[in-house]
Amino acid sequence: MEKLQALLNFDSNYIIIGLLVILYTMEQILNRPFRFSKRPQHLLNNILFQIAFFIANYFFAIFQVFCIKWLIDNHVGLLHLVQLPFWVKLIIGVAMFDMTSYWFHRMAHKTSLLWRLHRVHHSDTTMDSSTFFRGHPLEILVFGNAAIIAVALFGMDMLSFGLYLLIFIPVAFLEHANLTFPAWLDKTVGLIFVTPNFHKVHHEQDQHYTDSNFADIFIIWDRLFGTFKYKPVKEIKYGLAEFDDTRKQSFLYLMKCPFINITRVSSEELHKIKKE
Repeated sequence: MEKLQALLNFDSNYIIIGLLVILYTMEQILNRPFRFSKRPQHLLNNILFQIAFFIANYFFAIFQVFCIKWLIDNHVGLLHLVQLPFWVKLIIGVAMFDMTSYWFHRMAHKTSLLWRLHRVHHSDTTMDSSTFFRGHPLEILVFGNAAIIAVALFGMDMLSFGLYLLIFIPVAFLEHANLTFPAWLDKTVGLIFVTPNFHKVHHEQDQHYTDSNFADIFIIWDRLFGTFKYKPVKEIKYGLAEFDDTRKQSFLYLMKCPFINITRVSSEELHKIKKE
């Protein structure tokens, strides 16, 4: 337990920087499913989002940790009602954080107000590992509260939350990476876990696929709740049709876009556009 605690105390910013350097370099030299131009400009654009998120998260994390500690100290949540081995509680805790995130993610797609924020992440038409950074800083109010709700419902501790983040960060980087992953990964590991190919489907421009594969770590939530879909990676067109314009890919435009009325292009409308 002490070794795990020491590992979780490691500054996640070093992990994020290390993963970006490794995966971004691999994307430039290895076989990849898509070839995109202007990568340095794309990278800089997404790094600006990470800086904005870091500032927003610095303040929100104080509130988040306070709430979680209060819930833990007052023994709120289902896991406080049962006696389970430490490792069992830890695994259940990670799974419950992931399931709560699944429902918040699904809600962000189905609720117009939340979609205004979340569509910033989906706007990227040339997805690579740096797309992990692309997200409106105000979205921390949505997914940051998911962790608080999870603890209130299920009673996890800070150790479970730290382990969840430790798993989530590298998994999320891989899910967005513009690298070629073998099909056997989807047929084996993909029975339980989200694979990069599965998450790429979630970034398909067609809303039929965009509104699927919401899970971060365990694809079993999508399989269980009927939101799992599959499409070959090389057939995927990234982004959103309403953002398929270079001018709408800039940092400043995407920062203000939640406050702009932008009509979402449905699957039916997209198919009509393609036929024309």
